Amino acid sequence: MSTIVEVRSPFDGAHVGQVSASNAQDIERALATAYALFRDRRQWLPKQRRIAILKRAAEIITSRREAIARQAAHEGGKPYRDSLIEVDRGIDGIQICIDELRTKGGHVIPMDLNATSAGRVAFTQYEPIGVVVGVSAFNHPFNLVVHQVAPAIAVGAPVIVKPAPATPLSCKTLIDIFHEAGLPPDWAQMVLPTDLDLATRLVSDSRVGFLSFIGSAAVGWMLRSKLAPGARCALEHGGVAPVIVSHDADLDMALPRLTRGSFWHAGQACVGVQRVFCHSSVATAVAEGIAHLGAGMVVGDPLLATTDVGPLITHKEVDRVASWVDAAVGGGAKLVSGGHKLSSSCYANTVLLNPELDADVTRKEVFGPVVCVYSYDDLDAAIGLANDLPYSFQAAVFTRNVDTAMHCYRHLDGTAVMVNENTLFRVDWMPFGGARASGHGMGGMPHTMSDMQTEKMMVWRSDALN
Repeated sequence: MSTIVEVRSPFDGAHVGQVSASNAQDIERALATAYALFRDRRQWLPKQRRIAILKRAAEIITSRREAIARQAAHEGGKPYRDSLIEVDRGIDGIQICIDELRTKGGHVIPMDLNATSAGRVAFTQYEPIGVVVGVSAFNHPFNLVVHQVAPAIAVGAPVIVKPAPATPLSCKTLIDIFHEAGLPPDWAQMVLPTDLDLATRLVSDSRVGFLSFIGSAAVGWMLRSKLAPGARCALEHGGVAPVIVSHDADLDMALPRLTRGSFWHAGQACVGVQRVFCHSSVATAVAEGIAHLGAGMVVGDPLLATTDVGPLITHKEVDRVASWVDAAVGGGAKLVSGGHKLSSSCYANTVLLNPELDADVTRKEVFGPVVCVYSYDDLDAAIGLANDLPYSFQAAVFTRNVDTAMHCYRHLDGTAVMVNENTLFRVDWMPFGGARASGHGMGGMPHTMSDMQTEKMMVWRSDALN
């Protein structure tokens, strides 16, 4: 008999729903079913049918937007207003997949360039790489699964998704919607193994062609080391996002962006603002400005439309964040604001000024509503501190000087550098992913679809071409 996983609100523990956990037989059944579909090309779904399914799924999601957002907010804790935006992003992401199918069809390979290639033409088309396995995270329970499932459906790959145990309902809702939209059930399956060993067996199976992983670096790198020969992967782990604030920055423009980047979704974002390196002439003003705006944000029930910041995903995470902040203050950091629990599930928006450079809040991903502000006099020294970690993801600089912006772009470690915008910025058609400890490969709908496909070439020889 299947074990039942109870899903409860991280805010108040209220019952949200339940799903069945997956055992070893369930995992084997999912893999065998998906692999059989991939190996039988007669069962592959034609492109026009895939487009129709994606279109219909987007229509269904649009018609149920509020209910889907409320469910995501209830199980994951992201405020309802932001969960609505998450659902809208999911709809747009599906449309991006459709656009890619309409505009990307392979390449013509030049021939007739020498005697060897004379009398020949060559072109490529795309085929699915194989069975796709997606391992998702809790912090965007609907849209992260869209990023794993929609590209797989678009390219014609069978997909198996393992959502975060804390937030499986949004995943199930999405899978059910795709089935309702006309996708045969075996082409998209959800599994929920309750232990890491069973999840590792799923990922490392030789029938898996591509792994999409979103989660901790320790688990991601471990799973990558277990992949079967030939399997591709994309890993998204997060980082400790640095921001440079120059002496000439427009603080009226910068402070609201820095505040939102620091405290959005209670800091539970892989590219949320965490380390802000400010010129000494503005450091105190920046710290106090973020503290003031952060104190004005409503922290509490994510289901209320007035809430700006919700809970952390578990009480254990609240305790961890509190211990890191307490240690930083004990080590000499100035507590500008926050620094305390609001409840067992919520932590106050917190600003620390000049914590020690070896503190956990400096060197590790806090994944909580905590931002650290540091004072600098030399820009290159600040950039050196920003780069002095094994992470490399999104970074930012606030300045009115184009040369300062270009200098930071050139010298900051990162896969993307924002100018006069916070590190949270993302649209789903741009490349998005970390380097070094922050991840492997690149996300974004077009890039994910490319990873999930192989390029197959045909060469024709004809005497008529001579």
